[in-house]
Amino acid sequence: MVHNAYDSFELLTNSPNKIDAIESYGSKLLVACSDGALRIYAPEYHNHGDQLRKEPYALERTVNGFSKKPILSMKVLASRELLLSLSESIAFHRLPNLETIAVLTKAKGANVFDWDDRRGFLCFARQKRVCIFRHDGGRGFVEVKDFGVSDTVKSMSWCGENICMGIRKEYWILNATNGALSQVFPSGRLAPPLVVSLPSRELLLWKDNIGVFVDQNGKHLQAEKLCWSEAPSVVVIQKSYAIALLPRRIEIRSLRVPYSLIQAVVLQNVRHLIESNNAIIVALSNSVCALFPVPLGAQIVQLTASGNFEEALALCKLLPPEDSNLRAAKEGSIHIRYAHYLFDNGSYEEAMEQFLASQVDITYVLSLYPSIVLPKTSMVPEPEKLIDMSPDVPYLSRGSSGLSDDMESSPDFDEHSALESKKMSHNTLKALIKYLQKRRYSIIEKATAEVTDEVVLDAVGDNYGAYDSGRFKKSSKGRGNIAINSGAREMAAILDTALLQAVLLTGQTSAALELLKGVNYCDLKICEEILQKWNHYSALLELYKCNGMHREALKLLHHLVEESNQSQPELNPKFKPESIIEYLKPLCGTDPMLVLEFSMLVLESCPTQTIELFLSGNIPADLVNSYLKQHAPCMQGRYLELMLAMDENGISGNLQNEMVKSCIYVQIYLLEVLDWHAELNAQEKWDEKAYSPSRKKLLSALESISGYNPESLLKCLPADALFEERALLLGKMNQHELALSLYVHKLHVPDLALSYCDHVYESAAHPPSIKSSGNIYLTLLQIYLNPQKTTKNFEKRIINLVSPQNTNIPKISSGTLVKAKGGRATKKIAAIEGAEDIRVSLSGTDSSRSDGDADEFGEEGGSTIMLDEVLDLLSKRWDRINGAQALKLLPKETKLQNLLPFLGPLLKKSSEAYRNLSVIKSLRQSENLQVKDEMYNRRKTVVKITSDTTCALCNKKIGTSVFAVYPNGQTIVHFVCFKDSQSMKAVAKGSALRKR
Repeated sequence: MVHNAYDSFELLTNSPNKIDAIESYGSKLLVACSDGALRIYAPEYHNHGDQLRKEPYALERTVNGFSKKPILSMKVLASRELLLSLSESIAFHRLPNLETIAVLTKAKGANVFDWDDRRGFLCFARQKRVCIFRHDGGRGFVEVKDFGVSDTVKSMSWCGENICMGIRKEYWILNATNGALSQVFPSGRLAPPLVVSLPSRELLLWKDNIGVFVDQNGKHLQAEKLCWSEAPSVVVIQKSYAIALLPRRIEIRSLRVPYSLIQAVVLQNVRHLIESNNAIIVALSNSVCALFPVPLGAQIVQLTASGNFEEALALCKLLPPEDSNLRAAKEGSIHIRYAHYLFDNGSYEEAMEQFLASQVDITYVLSLYPSIVLPKTSMVPEPEKLIDMSPDVPYLSRGSSGLSDDMESSPDFDEHSALESKKMSHNTLKALIKYLQKRRYSIIEKATAEVTDEVVLDAVGDNYGAYDSGRFKKSSKGRGNIAINSGAREMAAILDTALLQAVLLTGQTSAALELLKGVNYCDLKICEEILQKWNHYSALLELYKCNGMHREALKLLHHLVEESNQSQPELNPKFKPESIIEYLKPLCGTDPMLVLEFSMLVLESCPTQTIELFLSGNIPADLVNSYLKQHAPCMQGRYLELMLAMDENGISGNLQNEMVKSCIYVQIYLLEVLDWHAELNAQEKWDEKAYSPSRKKLLSALESISGYNPESLLKCLPADALFEERALLLGKMNQHELALSLYVHKLHVPDLALSYCDHVYESAAHPPSIKSSGNIYLTLLQIYLNPQKTTKNFEKRIINLVSPQNTNIPKISSGTLVKAKGGRATKKIAAIEGAEDIRVSLSGTDSSRSDGDADEFGEEGGSTIMLDEVLDLLSKRWDRINGAQALKLLPKETKLQNLLPFLGPLLKKSSEAYRNLSVIKSLRQSENLQVKDEMYNRRKTVVKITSDTTCALCNKKIGTSVFAVYPNGQTIVHFVCFKDSQSMKAVAKGSALRKR
């Protein structure tokens, strides 16, 4: 036996006659005796109430002749205030006066019955018949059904709309609607069938001493079975217990798996066992006992003391709803004691499940792990959770560990060393990790909500002095270095700090990194010291990062990179300079100065990646350029080069001025191209259409940058090569004719000439003037039509363009260039700098001259007109060329058919423009007529001036003064007032303009 669930008490002794049946009505006992009398017994001292009393009962009255034959059984129908008795037939009596209201004569010979109180249905069995009657609410009962069965029914019970019956050695389900029978399973050989209805409307069918659970249709519900020591004759269900009458005793078993025996009550000659509203009535031959339930609180205490924690928890669920606080306290206490029991017996995960169910503070659980360092806390522990049921279990409070606490386990007594080792084993830590992870979501959610509320209050300015004094101000530089005075965040700090140590102790480095990468409240000082001591540098970097300590993280990362380069075996070799660059990428938008500072550490080893970091991180280019100029001047040119290659149009004015002053691009690229040309020319492999990377960069720089001196660079170019570069420089000088001649006669690439014209046309002011942009195509057209003009005097004309003026161009530092290109480059740059001494004032160069005639060219015999190129140009750019001028330039021999691609769309466009202008002219004329008509109508308006008419401005009478009428025809003012108002408006408008 586990505990005492019921207390036995003798209510009645020495009955004058043998007891045949018994029932209870309120606090009274209804005893049917063998002499046919019904004796009513009541408590001796408290004869009131609706429950049996735990005191002796005395005879209140006797109803003689209640039944002519012995009563087999009785049942009180409390909801209808009726007493049902089964004797030679079934009779119904009104309570409490026991007046007979109905006798079912058809039930004569019935041996068993069952009442469905919900529907008011009665079923009974007599011989081989099963009858169903319905109570009509008054004195009568109406027969509903009558079915035949194979043999005498020995036990029966309603199961929903059906009836379960025990016939012979089998159980059957009878459909109460159509009488269909379905077999369930056979009963045992030793005992008759017994059907018991459960409160859940399921059934418990007996097979000798084994009870089988089935549903209303007879299907098995579970594999577990309820077993008794012997076959029961009667079984009563009350709350969570099953009470069975066995031949030699009464057994009480739990209805929870594994249906353990709770209590056994030894009573001799027990004849009846029935359920009352608050007890189990046991009728012997001449006496009556009652089994009163022990109060649930006392049962819970007994079960907890004996170690039956699950039974105790099950009983807690039966506590009344009004005692919810008591129930929660008891359940929490039992869960804690159960957890300690499991923990001490090595069931660590099950123990943590019980701690989780108890909702005990996590500091209590962490007190089982003294080697885990916790942050200092201002929270008050709650030992009152344990005072109810566990006086023998001490509250394992632990002092908060400061930064100076020893982080290694050092037990104070030798006899505890084995226990400490056990508690810090791998399994205990794994169980702790699962427990903390299950508690973490709700705690982190509350902490985050606190932070959100605090930010909102700060944003709206609703911070009260007293409120702020008790709030925690979260610092972006770390949570651990500020005293926390917030319950949720303090608990979150304790949890995350402990969880980090637990996962590290179990070797789960990846889990530690995952924890630190997400939202966490790890104590900075404690975790920093632990991670440093255990050499978990990756986790330490994440700790710094999540606390916003980027400078400390970058210092550590730089140290690790240096140590890794020295190949020390104890360090992880995965730390490389690229790690610093990857760390800096997210900081470009928030702390660009920090990025620039620490990027200098890897600029030498990873120049390309570092400069790409500057470009991709959206750091202001001016800031990067000035920082590089101060700390790494040798990399400034490389940065500008990559920046130009990435976005030629995204260079700011300041940065462009910097480029102009230093001439970094043009000079460096020009040096490289000149060296490359000299090398190939010496090998006689030079090809004007060959492009090296440096030449592509030079062409891009010459085209995109407008601040350099084209005349000085033009002198540095060789006379017989680099014609495309020469053409770009001539274009910068507005010498479009020379540039186009180079494209056509030197490079022989008409497409480049056309692209050049398009560039000039599109970059001109809008709307483009014919002289500055449209005539560029006519210039190209003249070059195609006058091939006799030679290019012999190109160099002569270029030299004539340069005159010794304006030598004030700034020069770059020769020291910087030596670092960048070496001695040979220095000589080349010196030559370029010498060429810069000769500058020409562009004010004397007229673009119209370059677009006009080129009479200075000599003639070259043997050339023909480039008519195909002319026609191609006209067909492609007909919309940008003045048609009349183009036709004047064409030779007279040109066939009109060849000009169709040019004249067709041109004439179509001209005719469309003519039609559109005609329509617009007509619309203008119509609009003009409408305006005139409206003006004439306005002039016809009559204004009547009376002696009462007043001025709308001065409110004086108009009289015979000159007046003015506003366009609405209603507002009349003095003409003088009107002029004054207009003058005031003009003065006010002028003042506003001056203010602007």
